[in-house]
Amino acid sequence: MNYKNPIIKGFHPDPSICRVGEDYYLVTSSFEYTPGIPIYHSRDLVNWEPIGACVTRESQIDLSDAKDSGGIWAPTIRYQNGTFYVTATVDGRGNFIMETEDILGEWSDPVWVDMGGIDPSLYFEGDQAYYCTNFRVHEEKEEITLARINPHTGERLGDIKAIWEGTGGGYLEAPHIYHVGEWYYLFTAEGGTDFNHMETVARSKSIWGPYESCPWNPILTNAHDTTKQIQCSGHGDLLEDHRGNWWMVHLGIRLSRRTMTTLGRETFLMPVLWKQGWPWISETKRSLLEVDGPVFGEQKEPSQWQADFTKKEWDPRFVWLRSKKELNAEQRNGSMILYPAKRKMGQVSGFMGVRPMDFACEVGMTFSFDPKTVGEEVGLMIYLSSEFHYRIGKQKRSDGVYLIMERTAEDLVQPVMERRIGPGKLSMHIQTGKEKDTFWFREEGNDWEVVGPVSNRFISCEVSGRCFTGTLIGIYAWSAEDTDSKVIVSEFYQKKIET
Repeated sequence: MNYKNPIIKGFHPDPSICRVGEDYYLVTSSFEYTPGIPIYHSRDLVNWEPIGACVTRESQIDLSDAKDSGGIWAPTIRYQNGTFYVTATVDGRGNFIMETEDILGEWSDPVWVDMGGIDPSLYFEGDQAYYCTNFRVHEEKEEITLARINPHTGERLGDIKAIWEGTGGGYLEAPHIYHVGEWYYLFTAEGGTDFNHMETVARSKSIWGPYESCPWNPILTNAHDTTKQIQCSGHGDLLEDHRGNWWMVHLGIRLSRRTMTTLGRETFLMPVLWKQGWPWISETKRSLLEVDGPVFGEQKEPSQWQADFTKKEWDPRFVWLRSKKELNAEQRNGSMILYPAKRKMGQVSGFMGVRPMDFACEVGMTFSFDPKTVGEEVGLMIYLSSEFHYRIGKQKRSDGVYLIMERTAEDLVQPVMERRIGPGKLSMHIQTGKEKDTFWFREEGNDWEVVGPVSNRFISCEVSGRCFTGTLIGIYAWSAEDTDSKVIVSEFYQKKIET
């Protein structure tokens, strides 16, 4: 049956997957956003629904000081004897493990693992647990290393041993170990999470090695794909489905303009065959946008979503930048109530948003806001990082209240539009495209007016530099000083634009 990649669109890098019976669970990196490590569920591998997150309490992991593209990196999810385990790296703090018996419930506080490196992975066999990272026993060379651990405490139960040095592609990372038949297979990423990214494999009869390299490494890469439909493919995780078929989820990007993307790294799925005792993707080794594989459900692409403010729990699509405390928000009487955050110098404060559905989508809201002090501002923002973002908002100045639209690209701040605005409800939406974005607004009782289109080049990941995330679109509410003003949001939605 035919299906389309990516299976989860928008900023969803470093996917990891596990199966429990006929249920599939997938997690991705979340970096500086909270709740951290989003969880998705599927029954057919091609239709995925967000069901929650692993890091939901600041007492677990406090991201209030997370830098751009910092925070939580590269999770691995595994299921063993009735318990789910997740391990990941916190930038600058080390590696941790969390667990739960209820995937829909709360996860434990983290235990910190006595082993360095990044992109950690867990492997269970019998009553033994193994921990695998790219920590270097020998500083002068890259290597994948392994140790036995207690997954409940993080305590290392033996020495760290180097088991493989990779193929020489550089930036050796993202190791995963599997036992298939008589072999242990070690999957790794090489080439850096950029245009030379690739997935490589080695195998051994012993988990401790020695490991031999697959004769057709890399098994997956789009580095030499002249179609440029998909790039940067790598960081894969292997899975056998409940029908005996094999798959690999991996990250990749779709280009929006030339060699750039606004969405960041997304989650892809490719079928895996076995040849001569090795995993095999295809003769071309490429990931594809359209794939013919043994999926067991018809893919139904989401086209729209409306936030339901009558519920007590927040929809898992919503994420906050760094900390929920920065933008105090609640759902009450069918509305979202926001309290503007005090803005920090050089940072975007008080932002919550959603990942775009695709390159072409619309995100909008209707709200009431009566600003009291100079510097208060509320609106919609496309956010990539603290230095790269576009916004349209209602702003209090010393001489009145204005509607403004502004683009920020590092130290270049470009006002695009400003005009006085009256009281009453305000509606606004942003329509995104591959190369240009358009901003719309409507004062209560008036017709829609448009700002733009404007080039989105400056919110492309490749322009901003070392950016591991992608754009989010959502609400910001900030003030220059402490304030008791509040914002009442009556509607927030997202829909795909057919192109």
